[in-house]
Amino acid sequence: MVGLLTVGTLLAACTAEPVPSTPPPEAAPAATTPSGEPGSTTPAEPSDPAAAPVWRVGARPLPLRPDGYGQVLPTPPELVDRALPTADLLPPPQDGRYAATVRPVPADVLARSSWRPECPVAAADLRYLTMSFRGFDGRAHTGEMLVNASVAEAVTTIFGELFAAGFPIEEMRVTRADELDAPPTGDGNNTSAFVCRPVRGRTTWSAHAHGLAIDVNPFCNPYLRGDLVLPELASAYVDRSRVRPGMLLPSGPAVRAFRAAGWTWGGTWTDPKDLMHFSANGG
Repeated sequence: MVGLLTVGTLLAACTAEPVPSTPPPEAAPAATTPSGEPGSTTPAEPSDPAAAPVWRVGARPLPLRPDGYGQVLPTPPELVDRALPTADLLPPPQDGRYAATVRPVPADVLARSSWRPECPVAAADLRYLTMSFRGFDGRAHTGEMLVNASVAEAVTTIFGELFAAGFPIEEMRVTRADELDAPPTGDGNNTSAFVCRPVRGRTTWSAHAHGLAIDVNPFCNPYLRGDLVLPELASAYVDRSRVRPGMLLPSGPAVRAFRAAGWTWGGTWTDPKDLMHFSANGG
């Protein structure tokens, strides 16, 4: 889930340019309907990353609004039907199957995260997860996430269900401390949980700061409040009647999986409407 905070840190999305890489061939997910939900058990061919739209995430800082957010600009053509390939930061699952690990947060991961001693959760009460996920490129990848220890096992189960359903995720990595002060770029799409920050516009800690909230595909599922859209370039995804892969739908696999685990969805809120946001504590 302000100063010059990037949307990547406000919403646990990516503002840093992905590390270039060429993902190796992996088992393809089940074919999907245009809604992005499972429609067939016939395997889909992995897309060719070379044929994907060229876009460098985080490379273009936005002009600022008086409130410190970036200006809400029209969605670039390359991102209207977003399907950027995933850069592998961790080795992908070799057998193409879902795999997950849960362990205490390694010192090097904690050091590059947004955690600091004044955060409302102790480092010992966080867990470092690695989980397989399906990319928009049709390949299996391995992501990382920091969550509260009390929800760690539930989170790995939820993302296992998303993997089985073929629900696409562009990126899953720990939000870095330096992203908290980076200029907004409005094009991040990082699925993430723990970020040590307050609730937008308040001084109280966010559920993300407790490791009890997860934002899924923020660009495809933006935060909406008045004339503000976050990420700021995601206006093409405000119209929820035009369904594309990666969107969170009331009857879709992601919303079903989180609700079954007792989590609430910000897509049911009215003001603001936080389409990307799931919370274990209602915040």
